[in-house]
Amino acid sequence: MKSLLCKLVPGLLLVSLLGGSAWAQGRIATVDLRKVFDNYWKTKQADAALKDRAADIEKDHKIMLDDWKKAKDEYQTLLTEANNQTLSLEERDKRKKSAEDKLKQIKDSEDAIAQYERQARTTLDEQRKRMRDSIVEEIRTTVNGMAKSAGHALVLDTAAESANNTPIMLYSNKENDMTDAVLAQLNAGAPPETPKQEEKAADKKDDKKKDKK
Repeated sequence: MKSLLCKLVPGLLLVSLLGGSAWAQGRIATVDLRKVFDNYWKTKQADAALKDRAADIEKDHKIMLDDWKKAKDEYQTLLTEANNQTLSLEERDKRKKSAEDKLKQIKDSEDAIAQYERQARTTLDEQRKRMRDSIVEEIRTTVNGMAKSAGHALVLDTAAESANNTPIMLYSNKENDMTDAVLAQLNAGAPPETPKQEEKAADKKDDKKKDKK
């Protein structure tokens, strides 16, 4: 999701415009949208959800590929038996017919796999876009509210890039930079982190030692 951030917004992040007086008043603030986006807890949560979804898709994809490989091996075996002169003509014809049916199954399986791969890419792209758009909207809402409260007329994104991948903002003294404040407000509602497995194991060991004592 991070690599897509440069495509999220145009060069300027317009939060609140008070006509042409914005520049005259000098009430211009800045926000590093990339930093806010990358470090927002919901972004990390969305990344984890996408990885889980991708893992499920990959698991199903592997099952389909394994079945396809198995069918190909069975086809080769039937084909060999169909040409085995030690078998009766009737048996060879049966093997040949089974090989033809298996080949059709293989082709159908290949079509199904190709369709699944296309659908999987579309599903992940759509989920990624929905999550990205939702997060950016939340960030903009927060920036908008904070900018209005502080009396800012305009907020610029210091991380924005032009179509030529060059920085749009060439200089900022960061006098009215809102990045850390916005990030702090967004992450204020972050759920408590789940203790790591290593920490849980260490706690259990400590408990056992206490019990022995």
